[in-house]
Amino acid sequence: MSSITVAPTTIVDIIDTTTSSQSHTAAKAFEGKEDEEVWFGLEQEFTLFNLDQRTPLGWPKNGVPNRPQGPYYCSAGPENSFGRAVTDAMYRCCLYAGIEISGTNGEVMPGQQEYQVGPCVGIDAGDQLFMSRYILQRVCEEFQVYCTLHPKPIVEGDWNGAGMHTNVSTKSMREAGGLDIIKQAIYKLGAKHQEHIAVYGEGNELRLTGKFETASIDDFSFGVANRGASVRIGRDTEAEGCGYFEDRRPSSNADPYLVTGKIMATIMEDVEVPEIAPLDRAEA
Repeated sequence: MSSITVAPTTIVDIIDTTTSSQSHTAAKAFEGKEDEEVWFGLEQEFTLFNLDQRTPLGWPKNGVPNRPQGPYYCSAGPENSFGRAVTDAMYRCCLYAGIEISGTNGEVMPGQQEYQVGPCVGIDAGDQLFMSRYILQRVCEEFQVYCTLHPKPIVEGDWNGAGMHTNVSTKSMREAGGLDIIKQAIYKLGAKHQEHIAVYGEGNELRLTGKFETASIDDFSFGVANRGASVRIGRDTEAEGCGYFEDRRPSSNADPYLVTGKIMATIMEDVEVPEIAPLDRAEA
């Protein structure tokens, strides 16, 4: 691959949070709440195709893989992992650019990949995620592969979609007794489920079906270590009584400013909402 130069100042040069309407909306949600020290960790999934824009990497042309989902997730080996070179190159470019990228992995559907940005404080999560998407497109250009953020690029067959799972933690959630704060935040999210779905990305109804590690777009749920819930609490958070929660509803093409700003606005509201019974525990 030829060298790619991404200047460390690119975030400031390209992302202007004073003029973007989405970032302006998010900024208002964070304004005056600096003491909350809200952290976001964004898991950006994406799907790589050949240049025909029809055949995902690792798929036969005009066909489907001869093995179902299972061996491709966090995999190794040429028969399982497709696109690692792209993701690894993108990871190095993000590090050079000053992006708080914290990991990568192969995803459930062959040809899908993921990287994680964060934890970032407040609106910085949106800034960095948008910049990372630009870098991803530049790297894909170098490798001459097509990248899509569509949440369900393959609608036929038993294949996972792509999301932007959003991990959230305020200062009070990370302190002793934080699990109760987390649950209160989740109840608030549930009370405004459809408002959140409205800003969580286009085409998300194709992904949030209640199958393939998603909850139904029509119903809100939460659970511990349950990938089929709208919002998941990790085993470690439950065990330690503090930590973070994961909103699994945002799609891979969602606007990170709208997602983080909406979450912040909702969980900071001083309102009473009904409790929600958790789903049964499922395998993480």
